[in-house]
Amino acid sequence: MVDMLPRLFFVHFRDTSFVAERDGALAGFLVGFLSPAEPAEAYVHFVGVSPDERRSGLGRELYERFFELARENGRTRVSCVTSPRNSGSIAFHTAIGFEPSPPKAGYDGPGEDRVVLTRSI
Repeated sequence: MVDMLPRLFFVHFRDTSFVAERDGALAGFLVGFLSPAEPAEAYVHFVGVSPDERRSGLGRELYERFFELARENGRTRVSCVTSPRNSGSIAFHTAIGFEPSPPKAGYDGPGEDRVVLTRSI
């Protein structure tokens, strides 16, 4: 997954991204940004929670912090994408209020289908 998180995200989106640590170790993170093209939208590029931290509420907490930041900046919608095969991600996002789209064929290129998840905030 390292190729999905190049350094540019941590340099250019550091003010809209969050890292959580537990006992000095990485517990989770959320990399997001305020869309420059869609003034009502904020976008979550990547979120990850350590397997030991899953079901602890950490993922929800990271999202709640991002929602707050997005609202403070006049955003009313948050979106993200995931693979249609990632049932855990779809279930998590649905549980925290995101609406999943039907799979969109070729969304990220040939053979790269995605589910678009959106939530009003």
